[in-house]
Parts: sequence; C-alpha cells; structure tokens
Amino acid sequence: MEQLPDSVDLDIFERRIVAALVTIRQVRGCNLHGALDVFTERYEVLRREQPDRFRLTREEYSEGVYT
Repeated sequence: MEQLPDSVDLDIFERRIVAALVTIRQVRGCNLHGALDVFTERYEVLRREQPDRFRLTREEYSEGVYT
C-alpha cells in the first residue's frame, strides 16, 4: 500500500473516520468509494498489528457509521 500520512493512522485509532477519509481522498486523489476501500484495508492492518491501541470493539467502532 502506498504510504499514507501518519495522521491517517492516528485518526483511525481515535475513530475520526471522516478526517481519515478526507486525508485519504486528498493524498490519493480518489473518490469516496476508493477512500473507504483504503480506510478499511488500513483499519484491518492496524487492528491486526496494534490491537491494544483500539479502545472500542469492532462493533462499537463502526456503530453509527453508514457507508
């Protein structure tokens, strides 16, 4: 995966989903659908590699988020 700014990871850890998507769109020049794909891929990598950095379960993390 092409390098993303560190701010994307921080936004993912802090559940700032919209901020992460905005940054991904700006950096990658993609549409929202593409940004969601990148976000989901990065979220899964971070969840697997650094599970202790997440304060919410998977279910809680995505609660109230509609795509």
